[in-house]
Amino acid sequence: MITKDITIEELVDKIPQSVHLLSKRGIICILCGEPVWGTLDELAKSKQLTNEQINEIVLELNKLAK
Repeated sequence: MITKDITIEELVDKIPQSVHLLSKRGIICILCGEPVWGTLDELAKSKQLTNEQINEIVLELNKLAK
């Protein structure tokens, strides 16, 4: 199960297609080649996403993981 506390590295390793989903939600640094560290929650908040938006992303990621 994916949570907002997953590291970006682990997320991309587990679900490579998550990069596309995140880019659609405004989290595009993964694609631009800039190193991204930390958790999904930290990265999303740095992009000014709300907790509600982050929770929606987590739900979508869990659907992708199935």
